[in-house]
Amino acid sequence: MSPLRQRMIEDMQIRNFSPHTRHQYVTYVAAFAKHFGKSPDQIGLEEIRSYQLFLLQDKGVCPATLNVAVSALRFLYGVTLKQDWDIQMIPYAKKPKKLPVVLSQEEALRLLQVVRDMKYRTVLMATYAAGLRVSEVTQLKVTDIDSGRMCIRVEQGKGRKDRYVMLSAKLLHHLRLYWRIYKPQDWLFEGRQNGHLPISTVQTVCKKARIEAGIKKEVTPHTLRHSFATHLLEAGTDIRTIQFLLGHRSLNSTMIYTHVAQKIHKTRSPLDLLPDVQDRNS
Repeated sequence: MSPLRQRMIEDMQIRNFSPHTRHQYVTYVAAFAKHFGKSPDQIGLEEIRSYQLFLLQDKGVCPATLNVAVSALRFLYGVTLKQDWDIQMIPYAKKPKKLPVVLSQEEALRLLQVVRDMKYRTVLMATYAAGLRVSEVTQLKVTDIDSGRMCIRVEQGKGRKDRYVMLSAKLLHHLRLYWRIYKPQDWLFEGRQNGHLPISTVQTVCKKARIEAGIKKEVTPHTLRHSFATHLLEAGTDIRTIQFLLGHRSLNSTMIYTHVAQKIHKTRSPLDLLPDVQDRNS
């Protein structure tokens, strides 16, 4: 390992970056250095700019992926290398504003019903019932389920934050049935080799369930989280409560669900208030 890479890793450890973030940053910086065939401390702004264009035009990466690379380079040059130029000169790409895909309650039910394996069905139920990220649901521990207080502890979610979410009575019933069969000891949803269930497994299960349920929308585990928030909003739950349950740092992240809630679709168009328009050609 080069001294520069080691120092960058140490800088991230000091700032308590998650292992996932550290791995991503090192991977992107390594690819950047390999592209030019020299150490990053010998690469300047013009070459960084040309690399961004290479990622966009030649590799065809999306803005979100480009921005991870930008974050890695900003950290490298701003923190580890302490360059005297402003890291703001490495610009982020503006991401398009997209509304989340949301299932209707009937579609959510169909999706859950077609999953025959109890473990996988319970995983998807927990994701929807508590609005969990797939990384959070796969890393739940048996001790995170508090049936006395009817809540679930989410330990070190996104942003390295702990939070509590509600424990659905129906989910608790299915968790108890699941426990009698699988008897998990540490991780609630165990995978192979004594680890937790892999994220990729849940993603595959969700994709197969979507097809079997005949749902035309693109559905991922995160769609269940979007649906959780939207269905709560439609039921009259306060937006601040939803923000807390989702673990959003900013209310702006939660406000997006106001654009997809059924309350908008139930609002009558002014056209519906007019008398029927008569076709002059009929």
